[in-house]
Amino acid sequence: MRDIASDPLDRTRFPVKGWSLTEVEGSDADVGATESLFAVGNGYLGMRGNPEEGRTAFAHGTFINGFHETWPINHAEEAFGFARTGQTIVNVPDAKILKLYVDDEPLTLSVADLDSYERSLDFRSGTLTRTMVWRTPAGKRVRIRSSRMVSFTDRHLALMELEVTMLEGDAPVVISSQLINRADGLTDQPDDDEEGFDPRRAASQGVRILQPEQHWCEGGRMLLGYRTTQSRMSLAVAADHEIETENPVETIVRIEPDRGKQVYRVQAVEGEPIRVRKAVAYHTSRSVPVGELGDRCKRTLDRVRGFGFEHYLETQRSWLDGFWANSDVVIEGQPATQQAVRWSLFQLAQATARSDQQGIAAKGVTGSGYEGHYFWDIEIYLVPFLIYTSPQVARNVLRYRTSLLPQARARAAVMSQRGALFPWRTINGEEASAYYAAGTAQYHIDADVAFAFDKYRDITGDRDFMYREGVAVLVETARLWADLGFWRQDADGGPRFHIHGVTGPDEYTAVVNNNMFTNVMARANLRSAASLLKEMRTTDPASYERACRSLQLRPEEIGDWEESADKMVVLFDETFGIHPQDEKFLSSEMWDLENTPDGKRPLLLHYHPLVIYRFQVVKQADVVLALLLQGHEFSYQEKRADFEYYDPITTGDSSLSGAVQSIIAAEVGYQDMAMKYFLNGLYVDLGDLHSNARDGVHVAAAGGVWASLIYGFAGLRDHDGEISFDPRLPADWDAMTFPLQVRGSRLRVRLEPSSIGFSLEVGEPVGVTVRGERVVVEGEGPVNVQLDGQGERLESLKGSHPIVGLRRADGSVVRSVLPEV
Repeated sequence: MRDIASDPLDRTRFPVKGWSLTEVEGSDADVGATESLFAVGNGYLGMRGNPEEGRTAFAHGTFINGFHETWPINHAEEAFGFARTGQTIVNVPDAKILKLYVDDEPLTLSVADLDSYERSLDFRSGTLTRTMVWRTPAGKRVRIRSSRMVSFTDRHLALMELEVTMLEGDAPVVISSQLINRADGLTDQPDDDEEGFDPRRAASQGVRILQPEQHWCEGGRMLLGYRTTQSRMSLAVAADHEIETENPVETIVRIEPDRGKQVYRVQAVEGEPIRVRKAVAYHTSRSVPVGELGDRCKRTLDRVRGFGFEHYLETQRSWLDGFWANSDVVIEGQPATQQAVRWSLFQLAQATARSDQQGIAAKGVTGSGYEGHYFWDIEIYLVPFLIYTSPQVARNVLRYRTSLLPQARARAAVMSQRGALFPWRTINGEEASAYYAAGTAQYHIDADVAFAFDKYRDITGDRDFMYREGVAVLVETARLWADLGFWRQDADGGPRFHIHGVTGPDEYTAVVNNNMFTNVMARANLRSAASLLKEMRTTDPASYERACRSLQLRPEEIGDWEESADKMVVLFDETFGIHPQDEKFLSSEMWDLENTPDGKRPLLLHYHPLVIYRFQVVKQADVVLALLLQGHEFSYQEKRADFEYYDPITTGDSSLSGAVQSIIAAEVGYQDMAMKYFLNGLYVDLGDLHSNARDGVHVAAAGGVWASLIYGFAGLRDHDGEISFDPRLPADWDAMTFPLQVRGSRLRVRLEPSSIGFSLEVGEPVGVTVRGERVVVEGEGPVNVQLDGQGERLESLKGSHPIVGLRRADGSVVRSVLPEV
């Protein structure tokens, strides 16, 4: 990972614009990354930013959330309970192609002579546009304009348009609109991938994925229908066309099982435009026949014919107007940062808006990285953003987890546990991680899911959902912890509740006892389940009795959970004054990160897991994340000590860490470090800091950008539903303004160097606390609270770890080691 301290973008190529990401010079050097950066999607359907003409491209990609193929996982050495079924998102048939030929010369960006070029992803209209003037080999000049949109209001729909105008000279023009099944090998060019092993990328299936079941064309419309070979999911994609021009036109249509073509042959006259519009509908199902999905595609396209493109462009902009009213974070005096923040927030919309009770993949619908799997990233990095900006979407995401309860219960039984164990990575609800040490052993996923449900309950006040569906998730996860943990009498004679044999968020330390993050989050899970049931028993006895009956809940279980939480082991080392990540962590030597060559990073690509496990080295902020999520359980002194201990041994190999480190750095006073980590999260894809933006957008990192702004610089905390602020506005920022939705009301918060103000825009009054001062925000005008500065400013941590050379409690000396052959 590249460490940055400022905007890394080439601003001669990507100019600063407040409401778009715009490219004014094309390049083949980073075509994979820009395909992700310029992708369009809506949470259900996503299209990478491939050029309409198909070349040059790194990975043509169109993805549908949850549409996947399965395959048996073959373990070299079998054992009971290993994951059996792999799942991989499918690259569905590509409808983006609108090839262009002038004088029979194909437009190919990599070799085209361009007088001008601009590609722009507009955050307010939700469209990807491109305008260029091409000087053909014959010396003729052609203006080409294109647009692409995936609809937020009609989730199955994508709209494309291509306009071609001869500026100098007449010429025969051919436009070939295509549907191509790329998942099974159809392509415009051979693959050229010699970059080697990377576990974050999707694996190749090596067998036919989509079995053709239907193909037809009629009246400017063509359709392809398939069923996946193993998962038996069904898919239909149909495209409708219309052409507008005064030039003579000949139309040719061809259709076969894996490709459809609508070809327009035009005798183009100088100055007379040719406009082709293409509407595409995708429908998928786990069980519906392909023929019925084809009928759904027809109905979707019939509506487009009836309403016209302009209608959908207007509804798209209207939807985004509402999104930005509820989500936009305005940063005054920092235009480059503002642009990057809005790009990140727009990615969150594209990943979540129409997920519609599906999960949210680690790359959203922008790429195939991580096989299209859903992780715990959803609950920790995305759901808080959704709760405060789009609570209905947050509810849908949580309903996805409730739908997986049967599989989670079955997985817990396989692991000889009561309750439910959610998978670490999945699409269909089954555990898909073949490496259990960094997969199934991450039991903390249960507590992460429960954390999201509990926060939703606190901030939205949606009792109906929690009493009907959320209660089952909290009860079954609490049962898992009560069964997984065990009681042991400590040396002082007191009983303590232990949890052994788990892996925390830090994947560089696996299968340990009493992982601090796991135990702290499990404690919160146990308490939130008990709290919800006690609340239900008082406020809605009928719902409580229904839950007890359906979940076979014994009343004494509630008391057991509370006792287990109260006696949970949370380790603390008196010698160094910090919380050990686990029981063995401090006994290991430290990895010498300061002298680790850049060519040996990230560590997971250059060292065997067992080598990494033997050292104190952290991939993902583990203890520090616990300090954020359960911050009310720790003092300022504890947070600072833990941050100072763990930050120097955290590698930055994970895109999940930067936001967490930024927030806690800001809280404890390392404000320059907070900005550094914020920028690393902000530009992780825009600057391709991890060299894998080609595989899709890091959606959790985009959620982390919002968290860094709101929890970090604005200092929001919301423990137990109490909204409080202790701001840390960066020194060179003039002001920051953002909205928050709390229990049906919408606040607008404005943070300046000397004050923080609150305005009520929608709903009932809301009470908040600012550095201990309680204020009520009502509709009579803004409420302003004066601030005495923006907190302590400590000098950034530098150099080797401060405890190297000191002695542990057992007398051994702490060393810093770099593993070498």
